[in-house]
Amino acid sequence: METEQLIRTLAADNAHRARPVGLVLALALLAAAPVSVAMFVAELGVRPDVMTAMRNPFFDLKFAVTLALAISAIAISLHLSRPEASLQGWGWLLLIPAGLLVAGIGSEMMMPQQLPVMTRLVGRNSMVCLTAIPLLSLPLLAAALIGLRHGAPARPAVAGAIAGLLSAGLAATLYASHCVDDSPLFVATWYTIATALVAAIGALAGSRVLRF
Repeated sequence: METEQLIRTLAADNAHRARPVGLVLALALLAAAPVSVAMFVAELGVRPDVMTAMRNPFFDLKFAVTLALAISAIAISLHLSRPEASLQGWGWLLLIPAGLLVAGIGSEMMMPQQLPVMTRLVGRNSMVCLTAIPLLSLPLLAAALIGLRHGAPARPAVAGAIAGLLSAGLAATLYASHCVDDSPLFVATWYTIATALVAAIGALAGSRVLRF
């Protein structure tokens, strides 16, 4: 009788642990998203000329790039949550947002320019970008790490870095609606630096939080 009870207890525990990582990750991100949104609304807000900006294809490109990064990172994160998984064969997904940026830069270079290259690259809000994206990412990064803990990543630092890319992509999507710098050169420079910072934080946190 005691043996049967033990078997039932172990089976119940296993069923609890077998909860899909994707579901837990989605729920965690949904719980954290309002925190990032509240931070965004309180400190930044949507740019006042957003309706006019939406007619600019480079404004729209920012969202395509950031969402492509977030979606690609989510797919890779779910893959890496399995103990036998590696980045091999999946890293190419990160080329999608990079390819969009390269295409955007190429298109901008072929257009008649009213501003010098360095002015477009530096922009007006580079320091705000470097601060806002990492800060808005933090609740989302914490949620992503909590979700991935329900898996068993073989390389916790790598999984943490991808979680950082995931959270930075979502945070950058929020920030893009505030940012008045629409040049793909600006996005490729400052959004990338901010995202790399979050990925580094994620790698450091993941190496501890996701270790089994």
